[in-house]
Amino acid sequence: MQIDFEMTDEILIASLNGELDHHTGAVIREEIDKTIDAFHSRHLIFNFEKVSFMDSSGIGVIMGRYNKITQLGGKLLITGCNEYIDRILDMSGIYTIAVRMTTLEEAIEKMKTETSEEEVEGSDR
Repeated sequence: MQIDFEMTDEILIASLNGELDHHTGAVIREEIDKTIDAFHSRHLIFNFEKVSFMDSSGIGVIMGRYNKITQLGGKLLITGCNEYIDRILDMSGIYTIAVRMTTLEEAIEKMKTETSEEEVEGSDR
């Protein structure tokens, strides 16, 4: 499993490549957490475009990062899932807490729009 990170504004994009399972889950959790802390990321986009397999460990990775991001006042989006992974995430209920987007570009745009709307609302108070 390989993970590539990209930062845009306060949005961390974690692009995963390979299999997300019990062998790789702990390392992925640790890498994402360290990167969130290092860059003071408030929002997270998981890009699963190049993930070929995921077991229940992947659900744990997402849930843990969701908890971390929401404690920071941020949001989590998921994009790029193949049919198999999309089905796992849907059946697990992940999509009740994280928004599913079709493409990475759509996810970035949605996150930027939502965060700019929050800033405007916050300045009105």
